[in-house]
Order: sequence, then structure tokens, then C-alpha cells
Amino acid sequence: MTESAQPTFEEMLAAITKTFIVAHVDDSDAHLAQALVYNAGRLAWRMREQGISTEQKTSVSDVVTEADRAAEKFVAGVLEAIRAEDGIVGEEGAQRKSQSGRTWVIDPVDGTYNFTNGSDYWCSALALSDASGTVLGAVHRPAMGYTWFGGRDYPTSRDGKEVAPLADAPASQLCLATYLHPRFMADEVLCDAWQKVAQNFASVRMLGAGSVDLSTVADGSMGAWMQHSVPDWDWLPGQALVHAAGGATSKVEAGGVEWCIAGNQQVVSEMENFLRG
Repeated sequence: MTESAQPTFEEMLAAITKTFIVAHVDDSDAHLAQALVYNAGRLAWRMREQGISTEQKTSVSDVVTEADRAAEKFVAGVLEAIRAEDGIVGEEGAQRKSQSGRTWVIDPVDGTYNFTNGSDYWCSALALSDASGTVLGAVHRPAMGYTWFGGRDYPTSRDGKEVAPLADAPASQLCLATYLHPRFMADEVLCDAWQKVAQNFASVRMLGAGSVDLSTVADGSMGAWMQHSVPDWDWLPGQALVHAAGGATSKVEAGGVEWCIAGNQQVVSEMENFLRG
């Protein structure tokens, strides 16, 4: 008697996706988004525990793993089945044109450099947008067990508990979460624009996962956020959370690039003035 062949990883992923679809086919967008980021994050976490390989994209710190691809394939597979009219845009290449006017934006592992080096500062993130803007955002940080959720019709929550609305406060009293890749530090014009903002804050943190940063701005753990040339998958999930917490976001051209900024209403206005000054 021969042993039966073990299922391949692709077969296991297909089975996980099918099981999820059956369990969540009737979910609202809100429940679906939260379940997707939770399960995508847990899938990536388990794969890292078993060992993964890393490939460079544009630099040694811009990387991708098979966990990124598997998590995105899972999320896209679910959406293709139960949101068949909606569009899909994924960081790792998943793409489908929208027939409904709605598009899901997927970041399967945000903070992949952290992820590959054993750090807990990474997440899975997802946003839904339509012609009027971002409808909702969901972010799951597996190491902490946190799931942030919020949107146009949903106040921001962390693990189901509504966060306190963001109160006005100046930069001088807040911590700025930000990121500036070393290859841009030789660009004096760009760095000058960044410094015009950063020097006004009480403290600065660079932790390397934009959606986690923005989620912590939304829940008040961080005071504000700033980064340039941000793709939608690093921006829209967290932007939805900040707005739904009563905060503000903006995009400003300065130093030859476009900066995305977020925080309470007062500090965002200040940051706009710093950049334009």
C-alpha cells in the first residue's frame, strides 16, 4: 500500500479560500473586510514561522516573499468569488477592472522588510473605494492581535471598541510617524521639505509600515503621519481609519514629490503650512 500524496501548497491555499468563501458569502462589506485582513495576516504569520524566502524588488529594503503573494492570492480569490462585480488592485499584481464602480485595494503584507527580519511591526491591510472616495479600511496586526476598522459609515474601532475622536493638538505636542528612504537623503530639496515638517514635532518615529502608522494615528497612539510618493495600498486603508476617527488627511506637493499627511485637524493644517512655507 502506498501513502497518499500530500496536498501541494497551492491546493491547501485553494481549500482555505473555498472554506472562507462558504463561511463569509453573505457577509456585509464591513465584516468581510475585517475577516479578510485577519485571515490574510494569520496566513502570512504562519508561513513566516515555517520559513520563507525573500526577493528584492527595487532595493534591499523593498522586498517580497511567497507569504505576500499567498496572502494576496487568498484575498483576491475570495473577492473574485463573492464580490464579482468589484475591481481589485493588489500590491503584488492582483488586478481586475471594476464593473460596479467599487474597487478593493489589497496590501497583503505591509512592512515586508520588517516581516522578513522577524519584527512584529507589519500588518495586512485592505480598503474599499468608490467614485466618491474611500468607503472603508481594515488593518490587522497579527503580532498584537489588533484589527482596526473604520470608514464612511463606521466610526474607527480597534478590536470592536470605538476609538476616541481625534482632538485638535499642535505638532509641538505630538509624535510624528514618518518614513524617508536613505536613497532620498542626498536630495537636498526633498529633505528640506521633510525637515520643515519634522523639526516642529515633539518627537519622530520611523518604523516602516505605513498602514500600522496610520492606524495608530487613528487610535491616538501616534500624533501624525507623513510620507512621500505613497501608493494607494499604503494610503487608503489608513486614510479611511483617520477620517472615521474625526481626523484629516491631505496631499501636498513640495520638494519635487507629493507628500501624504494625516492627523488631527489642527496638525494637518499646520503640516500643510510647513510644507508650503
